[in-house]
Amino acid sequence: MTPFDQGAGFALQAAIVAHLKADAGLKALIGDPPRVVDGPSRERVYPFVSYDDARETPLGPAPGHVEHDIRLSVHSRYEGRREAKEIATAIVSALNEAPLNLAGRRLVSLRAVYSDVFHRLETDAHQGVIRFRAVTEAI
Repeated sequence: MTPFDQGAGFALQAAIVAHLKADAGLKALIGDPPRVVDGPSRERVYPFVSYDDARETPLGPAPGHVEHDIRLSVHSRYEGRREAKEIATAIVSALNEAPLNLAGRRLVSLRAVYSDVFHRLETDAHQGVIRFRAVTEAI
């Protein structure tokens, strides 16, 4: 695998989005059908979750092993940070070590490594950022 082969990243993104959209706890917080979008949403129906930056890096000398650095964002207009934190907590609960099925790959691990919630003045909304680290291998 070369650093320019994005197949592993696309497979992981599809599995993560499908898993989040199927999670009952997350649906209760962001609506049904759940508002999980690829990048910033133009529709601006709050709250919603966006799949943001993702980076794939070949891992060690073993061919087909890839490390993924993934960022998901929570967007909320609720007064205060509570709603954004509840949604971020539900995302971490749904994804940490989740048994995701990836097309052509096996998920070795998936863990949240960072989380933050802050106020964005330009949108008058709160944003939560959750960073995940994943490792996949070719099958």
